[in-house]
Amino acid sequence: MSEFVDRNDINQALEVLKSGGLILYPTDTIWGIGCDATNPEAVEKVFQLKGRGKEKSLIVLLHNENQLASYVTEIPEVAYQLIEYTEKPLTIVYSAAKNLAPNVIAEDGSIGIRIVNHDFCQQLLQRFRKPLVSTSANISGQSSPTCFDDIAEEIKEQVDYVVKYGQHVKSDGKSSSVMKLDPSGKFEFIRK
Repeated sequence: MSEFVDRNDINQALEVLKSGGLILYPTDTIWGIGCDATNPEAVEKVFQLKGRGKEKSLIVLLHNENQLASYVTEIPEVAYQLIEYTEKPLTIVYSAAKNLAPNVIAEDGSIGIRIVNHDFCQQLLQRFRKPLVSTSANISGQSSPTCFDDIAEEIKEQVDYVVKYGQHVKSDGKSSSVMKLDPSGKFEFIRK
């Protein structure tokens, strides 16, 4: 049985996102630090909080594959099949990003996007109507937390809102698989 998504929890997260703030939230993989992926100032706050070098790109979450065309210039047809048939969370790196904050896009112009399958994220993304940055809720170089209790207090204190949904879940969350997809349809796994 899935946990009930509290409308107030969503509303508070939305207010923070709309004002350029950071949220700490559960995803279909591990807990993440999130912000509006179209807001460069918000994205900068993520890099500052994590102490992460800007050469390391971030990933973006969408709630539906129909949104891909808004953020990727060329989408190989095979992308839709990969998204539909994958059995575990899959982040696909597309070669030509658009309509996103410049500092969320990798130096080579690529962007990693995951179509998320998670009650809270789905509802938040549908209401926000913009892509969300999702990066592991840890300081760069430290291990990724698998559940809420593993997240450092330093992270919890420095975000603008901590989502209540999923805090008590003791999962052994794992990062998504990451696949680089060429416009020609050729692909390679970066992380399985």
